[in-house]
Amino acid sequence: MTDVVDSDELLRRIQRARACAENEERAWRTRRETLRQTDPDGARDAEVRSVAYESVLRVLDEIVTPGKHGTEEA
Repeated sequence: MTDVVDSDELLRRIQRARACAENEERAWRTRRETLRQTDPDGARDAEVRSVAYESVLRVLDEIVTPGKHGTEEA
């Protein structure tokens, strides 16, 4: 990847990635709720995936808006 992009384009790409991660996190949380009663293993998998996307959101938020989440401990 040798394309050179300016900071505005980089910010747009990060924001698109954040929006995508937010949609995925929401979808996996919804799926978890749907599967909770009928498929506990599927619900657990959906929970893991939603937490992974939540982590991605936190990282992208920190890039775009440093300090947004404060100094929370995991």
